[in-house]
Amino acid sequence: MHVFVTGATGFIGSAVVPELLAAGHTVTGLARSDTSAARLEEAGAAVIRGDLADLDALRRGATGADGTIHLGFVHDFANFAAAGVTDATAITAMADSLEGTGKALVTASGTLGLPAGRVVTERDVPAQPYRATALAHADRGVRAVELRLAPSVHGPGDGGFVPALIGIARERGTSAYVGDGSGTWPAVHRLDAARLFRLAVESAPAGSVLHGAAEEGIATRAIAETIARHLGVGVTAVEPGEAAQQHFGWMGPFFSMDVRASHALTTELLGWEPTHPGLLADLDEGSYFGGR
Repeated sequence: MHVFVTGATGFIGSAVVPELLAAGHTVTGLARSDTSAARLEEAGAAVIRGDLADLDALRRGATGADGTIHLGFVHDFANFAAAGVTDATAITAMADSLEGTGKALVTASGTLGLPAGRVVTERDVPAQPYRATALAHADRGVRAVELRLAPSVHGPGDGGFVPALIGIARERGTSAYVGDGSGTWPAVHRLDAARLFRLAVESAPAGSVLHGAAEEGIATRAIAETIARHLGVGVTAVEPGEAAQQHFGWMGPFFSMDVRASHALTTELLGWEPTHPGLLADLDEGSYFGGR
């Protein structure tokens, strides 16, 4: 099939594109810059120039493909509300162009914000979704799929939460966790996530919710201790709330969350079985501290 991918040169998208190509699909990626366009062409993908505000480019990409994977997002935490509006508008534009076609529209969201204190499944609904998804358009003849990613999508080239925690530990001279450190984070290697996006666009039924969480939940204390060991610094507990906000800055609310997410229903539906290293192994042996 022919797949249109937004965010095609980002951390996850740059794994999704070769995953699709290796499976025999053709790919068109959205590119904002000459550099991004060149990277896509070098990988073997076609290019549509534009960004998430270019609704005509998004419509053209979606209508010209058999399925769309939407990974693009404006990661501006200082103006997150505006980024959310841009994202929702982009999804709506693509869904409008696909109405009645039955073509796939797979969008990424996250497991953070789902109920705490228990293992959540694909059937759980967040009280306040932090991102728009394709599911709002599932009744319009679009094969809408929501893929909820773990907060830690890890692997070489990661620019997200884990490098932020490492940077904070370096700056503070100590690696911290919140409370007693029993709060947990789900995690998934980006190559396992890429495979799940491929399976989703190929065959996930309309209205599906999938969990890209290879590890149900890793104790935040274990994450802090692993970072501390590699940096040669101590480990510190900080109180929830204001103290966590002061220590971690914008990361405080995220690292204070306690989420455990199952992928059992996703595996049952699509046969997805993660095979790549877990987060702690990736910290020990991967690229975060100059490993392989």
